[in-house]
Amino acid sequence: MKLRILYLIFCIGLLFPVVGKAQLLAVKTDALKLAVMTPNLGLEVVSSDKTSLGVDVFGNYKPWGKDMKMLCVQPELRYWFNGRPMVREYIGLSALGATYDITWGKHVYQGEAFGLGLTFGYVLDIAKRWNIEFYGGFGPVFYSQKQYYVGDNYEDYETEGISEDNAKGYSLLPTKLGISISYILK
Repeated sequence: MKLRILYLIFCIGLLFPVVGKAQLLAVKTDALKLAVMTPNLGLEVVSSDKTSLGVDVFGNYKPWGKDMKMLCVQPELRYWFNGRPMVREYIGLSALGATYDITWGKHVYQGEAFGLGLTFGYVLDIAKRWNIEFYGGFGPVFYSQKQYYVGDNYEDYETEGISEDNAKGYSLLPTKLGISISYILK
């Protein structure tokens, strides 16, 4: 999974030189993720008169002392209805790649998730270079994970020394939900 995330970051990185001549580049962070102790950082670059391309990276390690580790990458292509990117309403198409290891009560979940989402948002221009963005999105999220109870015999989930995922599937979930604060670089 970690190689897949690195590959996704590499592919997104290849796109930035193509759109590197864009006039606007924004650095952002999601206040709702910070409130739940999930550090995050996003970059968004204008790719045309009505589109922008962004990527968010976020994760956490033992928030509130809970046994939880997560790392996610989420690229997104946005179409701006206003005719000017990074202002007012937009619709976006995003992808999601995540790896996680969560102990929740007596349950343990270790795995990977991939998804697609449709995002709707609105951006308020609050100062010359500062914006506040409100957004929500949903879509299918596919997961493959090892799911067991704390204290289980872990070898029961291995075949010839290789651990196997015992839970696979998908769910329709919120893929993006937040309030971001962004600073526009020129």
